[in-house]
Amino acid sequence: MSVEENTGRRGIWGAITRWVASDEEVEAEELRDDAREAGCQPLADVQDRTTVRVRGVLQSVTLQPRMGTPALEADLYDGSGAVTLVWLGRRRIAGVSCGRRLVATGRVATLDGRRVMYNPRYELLPAGME
Repeated sequence: MSVEENTGRRGIWGAITRWVASDEEVEAEELRDDAREAGCQPLADVQDRTTVRVRGVLQSVTLQPRMGTPALEADLYDGSGAVTLVWLGRRRIAGVSCGRRLVATGRVATLDGRRVMYNPRYELLPAGME
């Protein structure tokens, strides 16, 4: 496989950049590329109060009660930014765990300085995609 095939459209400079980049930078680039190829919007470009389809990896999953109601929260990172997915009334969802990749669709809002998406539709990606 040539350097061009291995690094996509970036050529030799892309290969050098990936060689000197940290593991986190390489992973972020791969996540951004995966999302773009799947037709999802980068979180860095998402405007508030818009319905979007995003794809990434779950960095944390926690149970955060809200006004006495259980709420499962999961931070989704796509390489360009993050959004907290919040499922109200849920204590757990099978397959939703740290490190899992998924696609989420819903309306993004900003609450207390962080981006959130309440009760998003989601699709767990196959284990081979992780």
